[in-house]
Amino acid sequence: MQNAAGPAFLADCPTRLAVEIISDKWAVLVLFGLSHQPRRHGELVDLIGGVSRKVLTQTLRRLQTYGLVARRAEAPRRVEYSLTDLGRTLVEPIEVLTTWARDHGGAIVAFQEAARVATPTQARAAD
Repeated sequence: MQNAAGPAFLADCPTRLAVEIISDKWAVLVLFGLSHQPRRHGELVDLIGGVSRKVLTQTLRRLQTYGLVARRAEAPRRVEYSLTDLGRTLVEPIEVLTTWARDHGGAIVAFQEAARVATPTQARAAD
């Protein structure tokens, strides 16, 4: 059965899977962090503010299972992560999204703050 909204909305559509993978905030930040050079786990933790080591490890493993990140162990305590050829195809779209976020992030924050201020007023007006 064809979904009226289009095939990308079907649960088993590869497009939907791809969107789910890259919609994870940590995944995008990891991919962007690896976009210019391979990095070690600790370097990624330092580069990506706010991510815990555990969440970073989970994100890297998930990206590996999708073929976007490669793990290379030189020694037990020296592991580097890099983008695969498939992962590199996401660098340009992520850079475009990053540019958009830089250009419009202030507007989003302003709307968010305005909504936060308006909400208590609207709640009192409804009483």
